[in-house]
Amino acid sequence: MARPKKYNIHLTEEEFRKLKSVIRKKETSKTIRSRCQVILDLDEAHGKVLTHEQSAKSNGVCMATVTNTVTKYINGGIDAVTEFKRNINSDNARRKVDGRTEARLIELACGPVPEGHSRWTIRLPEEKSKVVPETPVGREAIRNALKKTNFDLTKTTTGASRQKKTRNS
Repeated sequence: MARPKKYNIHLTEEEFRKLKSVIRKKETSKTIRSRCQVILDLDEAHGKVLTHEQSAKSNGVCMATVTNTVTKYINGGIDAVTEFKRNINSDNARRKVDGRTEARLIELACGPVPEGHSRWTIRLPEEKSKVVPETPVGREAIRNALKKTNFDLTKTTTGASRQKKTRNS
């Protein structure tokens, strides 16, 4: 025997129209779209009501997503369902390098190796970047930016690392 529903969802006409319009927009993310569809599926005021399991299966989400979405709606209303709540400590908030600076760093690292060096290291763009961007960035910020773009300076393209290994063995 199934457990009785803890929350019943009854949408007003305005809320129903808002959810439908959010689903139709091109720029709506898949997460928000599936949340809205879950609420529409469970709405008792408009049309056929699905169970939590049926809604999860039809929207391609897990049961926890359905439960969390219903709880979000009950506690915060339509706005809680249709918006992301980002943490201020998220990765985008902590980024030191913006897109323009990142492009300059990649341009610098793709260029010729400075005289007196066999390859780029993380410290070389750090020294050069103090001149290039408006705000100087540290070694770790440079490393993260280049790692994010799959441009790893520490890989050697020459046989220098192999020569070191053979001498040490």
